Amino acid sequence: MPELPEVETTRRGIEPHIVGKAIKSVVVRQPSLRWPVSPELSQVMTGNRVTGISRRAKYLLFSTNTGRMMVHLGMSGSLRITNGSTALKKHDHIDIVFDDGTVLRYHDPRRFGSVFWIPEGSSHELIDSLGPEPLSGEFNGRYLYELSRRRKLAIKLFIMNSKVVVGVGNIYANEALHAAGIRPDRLAGRVSRARYATLSQEIKDVLTSAISSGGTTLRDFVREDGTPGYFKQSLLVYGRGNEPCLNCGRGLQEVKIGNRTTVFCTKCQR
Repeated sequence: MPELPEVETTRRGIEPHIVGKAIKSVVVRQPSLRWPVSPELSQVMTGNRVTGISRRAKYLLFSTNTGRMMVHLGMSGSLRITNGSTALKKHDHIDIVFDDGTVLRYHDPRRFGSVFWIPEGSSHELIDSLGPEPLSGEFNGRYLYELSRRRKLAIKLFIMNSKVVVGVGNIYANEALHAAGIRPDRLAGRVSRARYATLSQEIKDVLTSAISSGGTTLRDFVREDGTPGYFKQSLLVYGRGNEPCLNCGRGLQEVKIGNRTTVFCTKCQR
């Protein structure tokens, strides 16, 4: 599943190809995604100009003169830049066609993504209740500490809650907790202010590093095979259960927390 760094990589990769361009047409071949594609999408977007692309959590927001198109890539979705002569693939569900022939193509084999239209001056319930962005100044150790008081759930589940902070998916929760030296099953309400300060910074560092490794060269998003062009991740714990900890050499333990694979070091994390 694309996580925050992959979505940000996508945003940066496609931005220079479409911002400032006018939309000639919108072709929706398959409207049945996780939620139905907004039926008015083609009518309201045609003739508009893309004025910017932003990201909120794992949602991409394409701003136009009259509103925003909100896209979530789900578990298997991707966006790529192509043109009208590129052959369609089975799961190419939506094309945004620009006046210069550029096409933004949405591909989603499992159809767990979503595409909504948000009129100018409106918001959407899916993003209204989200927590702060992890790379923002609002997100820090003090914020986590105060919000965690009397919380009796594992700290890993706490930081993965999108109402607490957005974008800390399973992979990055594992990595940040390891870097901060905190056991993922420790109760959130029993972590000190100082350790939350460390954890918040490690979350920022892990995500920043992942974004920086994102391979955001333009060719990553104009591949003929439609592959997303995400980076190859360099992970210290996730996916390395029972392998030696790269810090101390002890075998990493793999368990399930909230039905999610969790890997940690019993020596380095406490």
